[in-house]
Amino acid sequence: MVEYDRDWQEKYRDMIMSPHKALAEVKSGNRIFLGTGCGEPVLLVNALVKKANHLADVEIVQLFTKGDAPYVNRKYGDSFKVNSFFIGDNVRELYQEGRGDYTPILMFDIPSLLKSGKLPLDIALIQVTPPDRRGKMSLGISVDIVKSAAENASLVIAQVNPSMPWTRGDSLIDIYDLDILVPEETPLIERIVAEPPDVTKKIAGLAAALVPDGSTIQIGLGEVPGYGRIPLAVAAHLKDKKDLGVHTELISDEIMELVEAGVVNGRHKAVDRGKVIGSFCMGSRKLYDYVHDNPVFSFRPTEYVNDANVIGKNNNMVTINMALEIDLTGQVSSDSEQGSFFSGIGGQVDFNRGAARSSGGRPIIVMPSVTATGESRIVARLNPGAGVVITRGTVHYVVTEFGSAYLHGKTVQDRTLALISIAHPHYRPQLLKDAVNAKYIREEFADVEGKFVVASQSYMTTKHLLKDGTEINFRPIHPTDEPRVRDLLYDLSQETIYYRFMSHQARFGQRQIQNFVYIDHRQDVAVVGVLPEAHGDEIIAVGRYYLDERTNRAEVAFVVRDEWQNRGLGTFVFRHLVNIAKANGITGFTAEVLRNNNRMQAIFNHSGLNVTSHIQEGVYSFVIDF
Repeated sequence: MVEYDRDWQEKYRDMIMSPHKALAEVKSGNRIFLGTGCGEPVLLVNALVKKANHLADVEIVQLFTKGDAPYVNRKYGDSFKVNSFFIGDNVRELYQEGRGDYTPILMFDIPSLLKSGKLPLDIALIQVTPPDRRGKMSLGISVDIVKSAAENASLVIAQVNPSMPWTRGDSLIDIYDLDILVPEETPLIERIVAEPPDVTKKIAGLAAALVPDGSTIQIGLGEVPGYGRIPLAVAAHLKDKKDLGVHTELISDEIMELVEAGVVNGRHKAVDRGKVIGSFCMGSRKLYDYVHDNPVFSFRPTEYVNDANVIGKNNNMVTINMALEIDLTGQVSSDSEQGSFFSGIGGQVDFNRGAARSSGGRPIIVMPSVTATGESRIVARLNPGAGVVITRGTVHYVVTEFGSAYLHGKTVQDRTLALISIAHPHYRPQLLKDAVNAKYIREEFADVEGKFVVASQSYMTTKHLLKDGTEINFRPIHPTDEPRVRDLLYDLSQETIYYRFMSHQARFGQRQIQNFVYIDHRQDVAVVGVLPEAHGDEIIAVGRYYLDERTNRAEVAFVVRDEWQNRGLGTFVFRHLVNIAKANGITGFTAEVLRNNNRMQAIFNHSGLNVTSHIQEGVYSFVIDF
């Protein structure tokens, strides 16, 4: 347990100054770094602004701050200019008016920028805890790039605040590495959390379904106008998960609640096992008290937390970050909105890269389908001024309130159709037309009763050779298959119909047959096994799954024409559907099987996958994990 030095002000009195006297060291033309987020030393910032009439051309460098930012007032335009690595709410107007400087850079690269002297700092204004008996002070809730700034600034002025929690990890700085101490106890800035809108909750729930038990998670800070901080909203939907780990930049109240609930224990982390890794903390006073001297939390500088090599060492690394716009080829814009800079690159690229390197990793981008004014955020081409943060070659999952699309390794055609299927329904017809005009997809793709006929490359035609040499082609189902599906259904024996549909159906209505054929091929996937005939394909098998996006599991079913049963086709159809589902990032299958349907049970139980089942009222319920 930390023990502060009660006599520190007497011991280090030669370093102690009032805010006014400390800021007298600032000269015109200086470059001044401000501490990050809720760790901003507001007392020192206010003292700096009071000197504005005596200063000119002072450059304020910041990652982002959560204070009122009085230095952005137009009346101080000759005194201060602001250079941000990330554009927060308090300075956004400055940038939209063209009065601020934005430096787009990966978070991981900022410490080396400061250390190299490419961006030399004259003064760093930071906030620390009182020293312990060894003369060590903690940077508390803001370690991130603050540690690097303090190590590389020519002059370091620190507000020493007993309200600052002592955080463990690589957060300590020696008192003799500071130049001026300003003792003053003031309340820390707190982050107020507003109730997210329903659309945000829907997106968060769908994203949470992509997080497996045992994952290590990163939750981004990004905000979407009108929808709030969607990544942070995901945390509320993770409370039914097990054994999660955390390696993230931001430690928030949402993370604290997962730790308190026992959801986060870091048991399966490959590095920093059992530790919650973060670089800064923003939230309530309860959160600050919770992290104080808490051995569960380890605060590390940005050069460690945002290192893609470190991130990637964690198995099943899941990163959740936001986007403001995405084009149909998968280019993600997240730092600009309608041609104006809105936020920044932050750690999004660092964590996207790290999760991509992780075994079982899942980089997830979340976004609403439309802007607050109703314009589509999924577009054929990015709007002028939109900056690409995640490239089309490195994007993986994209989640809107209408579902999730898995894009990595997919063709432009496949990703185009996948993104259209999660766009707002109002914009889907126009996006389809735009995609055809842009030559992203072939002209024969059309909108069939509001559903897209999507034949993903991951389950295009494949061949299966039976033992007798018969070759069966498997392909996606087409609208033109309607009469062939009807023939198949009416040729099935009553036993096969009973096993497949759990009822003794004598007829199949038009709507039921259409539901087999007119599907969206994203949530509802169907493949057919066909024999090429002179008059056209004869369908001998149909396999299908339907995705429940709340769980990221799909219900699977398949049927084989009676005379082709017991020849391995059922096993092949099942394996083919498993491959399709895996390629689309689905977690596993569920299925309902009658007690007497031994053949279907055998296919599942001998699949080599992780299969569990239970029986109730004569029906086996299967859960199959990939």
